[in-house]
Order: sequence, then structure tokens, then C-alpha cells
Amino acid sequence: MDSRSVSNFELKAINEWDKGNIWRVITSLFLEYCSNSSVHGVGYFSCKRRTLFEKIWWGVMFLLSLYGCGRLIQNIYRKWDQTPVIVSFAEKSTPVWQIPFPAVTICPEMKVRSHFDLFRSVAQVCDAHILEDTQFNQTEDPNIVEKLKNVSMPLEKALFFCKWRNEGGFCTDYFTETITEEGICFTFNAQSSEEMLRSDQLHKDYQYITENRTSPLWSLENGYAENSDMDTYPFRVLGGGARAGLFLLLNLNKFDRELKCRGSVQGFKILLHSSSEYPQVSRQYFHVPLHQEVVISVKPEMITTSEGLREYTPERRQCFYNEERHLRYFKVYMQQNCELECLSNYTLQKCGCVKFSMPRDANTKVCGASQIQCYNAAEDDMLLEDVKYLVDKSFDFRAKCNCLPGCNSLKYDAEISQTAFDWKSLINAYGVTLDEDEDVQFSRLSIYFKEAQFITLKRSELYGLTDFLANCGGVLGLFMGVSLLSLVEMIYYFSIRPFTIFYAYQERKRHEPNLKGLLVNANNVIIANPTSVP
Repeated sequence: MDSRSVSNFELKAINEWDKGNIWRVITSLFLEYCSNSSVHGVGYFSCKRRTLFEKIWWGVMFLLSLYGCGRLIQNIYRKWDQTPVIVSFAEKSTPVWQIPFPAVTICPEMKVRSHFDLFRSVAQVCDAHILEDTQFNQTEDPNIVEKLKNVSMPLEKALFFCKWRNEGGFCTDYFTETITEEGICFTFNAQSSEEMLRSDQLHKDYQYITENRTSPLWSLENGYAENSDMDTYPFRVLGGGARAGLFLLLNLNKFDRELKCRGSVQGFKILLHSSSEYPQVSRQYFHVPLHQEVVISVKPEMITTSEGLREYTPERRQCFYNEERHLRYFKVYMQQNCELECLSNYTLQKCGCVKFSMPRDANTKVCGASQIQCYNAAEDDMLLEDVKYLVDKSFDFRAKCNCLPGCNSLKYDAEISQTAFDWKSLINAYGVTLDEDEDVQFSRLSIYFKEAQFITLKRSELYGLTDFLANCGGVLGLFMGVSLLSLVEMIYYFSIRPFTIFYAYQERKRHEPNLKGLLVNANNVIIANPTSVP
């Protein structure tokens, strides 16, 4: 038989196993665990010197401690599962030369020059309330972009003079045409169509972005490459202040003033956005009126994400890295790009066509003027689905889009000041004489970084697995004196220990025939030789 020592509990368990009483085997095993366990209070359950009342009292106290421990651990788990990430200020400030100057999209409020009578054709870029009493019968309009280009203010007329980083030049050297929901707009410092859009998925009727300059040394997630110089595209500046910014002289000819489309509102809409973001001007813009000077002092808002969060799911960290979220029409993932694609899909589902500015494939139709009300209502309905989804889960189109913020994002906040611009006195001071037939109306716009450095926000781990285990261990130790070895001990008694007892039982059964043979032989010897017994 096994030469190791056998405890009373083990011997009792073997005997009960031999009798086939499994319940008493379990009881004996439990009493052995209670006698040797390091968990506080458990030892009183197996002590024979305690009365029944004392055992019940300790049992109640143990269960109350176990309940309180369980509730606190549940709260700890909920915190770990639902709020593992925090957005806080970074340890160091970031110089503005490490990020691109904001992309600037400018849209003239004047959509049709007065000598063109194509109001019905370009109604899709006019104010919706002006069109309420107008009847349209055109359900499709595949040529609307071409018409808009023919009747809109050309770039070289609308942008009269440009100065970048205190160096003057032609505005056509910096700005290119972009198709937005506002019609033909002009964009500075945006990524090219090749880098931003998936051209193989888009139609070939027209280009959304005509920018040809590429940015191989910059990306939203990694920033500028180490070998990039200050003239790398997208453009950047060395510091803050107007001298290192963008200066524009904007113009709308009084002769071309048109009141049917936009009413009495005249001037320019300005949108500041990231170079990787496709502009949606109507959602958030600044207005530059005629005969006014507007100064925009920019404050960057950049959020980065620590590498430690890559192991988390996007739902837990509440953001997507660029390679994690594939968009059909955009190569660069941004929340705004995702929402635009989602809106395009929803509009197609509701109206059977999309607005000319929305990304689409070759088989998707372009809505005509008679569908203006439909696609405007579709945009409102999609926004409303966020509220409906909380009540009825069937309204989940927007939820399926899953447009979480990008893990690395860059936005531009602004402080605006405005004053009257006496451009006639300025022109006279320079000795410039304008012909009466030119009849220009100027506005001036200055955009620059407010400060040379800014504070970056960083998304990092607030409550990780280490914190979760440490807090659980603290609660278990406080309530029950439980450590990691206590849990190992419990696993041992309910897994390995039963097999040990069973093995001891098998050893006993295996040696029993030999013991019986020895006893029989001994009895025979005594009977045959009784005188040999002392």
C-alpha cells in the first residue's frame, strides 16, 4: 500500500467510498477543506467543539460577506467592461508644425450668375424654403454638375488674391474645385481624390475633388514622416500668428448678384476641416459677408490613442483605427466620411437616387429637382433614427453604419472677429483704378493658428485587466481573506483531491487480496504447529 501518511479525513473518505456512500465521501472532503482552508470563517464549519447555533451564525456571516463581495465585484466588472478608456490631456504640448494647416473650403453664396436663367436646373443648391411653391418634374439629372460648373462663379473670379505664409500668389496655385452639397466650391490643402476616395468603386461621370497633389509623407494616424521638409504637402506652418497663415481677398461682382436662389444672403461660406475629411459645408461653417473683413484664429483639437488600446475591441474603446473600418467609397476612415457614406446609402434606399454631391457607384442615379424634398427628408429621418432606435430596435439603419470616431482625429476650432472692410479706400491708396463695368465687391479673410503650440488629448487605458484583478483581490481580501492561492486551494480540493482519494481507494482494493492471503497462511501455520505459538 502507499507508504505516505493518511489523514483521518482521507481514511474516512476511503472507508465511505468502500461502502458506496458517495454523499459521505463528499462530506468528508468538505470537512477536510474547511479544516485546512485559508479562507476566513470556513474553519468554524468543521470544528466539532462548536455548537449548532455557532455554526449557523458563522454560516450567516459567511454568506453575507460572500454576497457583499459579489456585489462589489459586479460593480468592478461593470466599470472594467463599460468604461475602460479615458480621454485626458497629453503630458506635453504639441507644436503646430507637426500637424497640417487646416483644409479650407470656400463656397460662394451666389450659385448662378445673373445672366444665366437656369434656376430649375440648379435648384438643388438653393435654399429649400425658397422652393416650396415651385413645381419640378425632373426626377433624374445626371448632368447637374456640368451645368453648375457652367453657371457658377469661376475660381479665378471668386478668389481675387491669395497670400500663403506671407508670400502672394495666384489662388489657382493653392485652391482646386470640389463638389459639395453647396455646389462648386474651392478647397485649399486637402488630400487628392486618389488618396481620399476609392476611384474603382465610384462612377466616372465627374470628379469630386480635382486636387492632384499627393501627400506620401503624411497620414492622419502617423503624422509627418521624419524625412519630410516644411514644403511637404499638405502644407504646414512654423508657428502661430497672421504672418504664418492664409490671407484671401474674395470677390463677388455686383452685376452677378442673384436673389432667387439664396435670397438676400450674399457672401461666402467657409469650412475648416482635416485634409482627410471630405467637406460637408452645410453642416458647420463660418460666414464671410460682403464688404467685411473676417479674421479666424484657429485652435487645433487633436485626439491620439495609445498603442495599448489596440488590443481592445472598437466598441470598448469607442473608436476605429483606419485599418479596422472599411468604407466602400473612402480610403481614409473618419467619422464624417463614414456618416456621408451612410447618408448616401440611406438616401438611395428611400428615394431610389442620391444627391449629386454624395458618393455613388456607376449604377446609382442622380436625383433631379423633383426629388429635393425626398432626399432632404431622408437626411432628417436618418438623424431621427438615433432616437427611434432607443425605443424600437427595428430602426437600426444608422446603428448598422457604426460610424464611431476615428482613434486619431484632427479638428479645428476657431475664434472669429469681424469688422467693416473699406476696400475702395484701400484700392485708391494703392493707386489702382477699377473700371465701372467690373463693379466688384470685396471681402477679406485671414486664417492662422492662434498659438505656436497646443494641448493634445490622448485616449488611454483607464481601467485595464491589471486594475480589475487588483480591485477584485482587494475586495476578496477585505471581506473573506481570500488570495490567489486561496482560489488555487479551492480548485485543488474540488478537482485534484477527489482523484487522490480515489487513487488511494484503488490502491487499498489492489492490496486487499495479498493481505487476506497472508492472514490465511498465518492461521494454517498456527493450526499445524500449535506449539510454535508463544
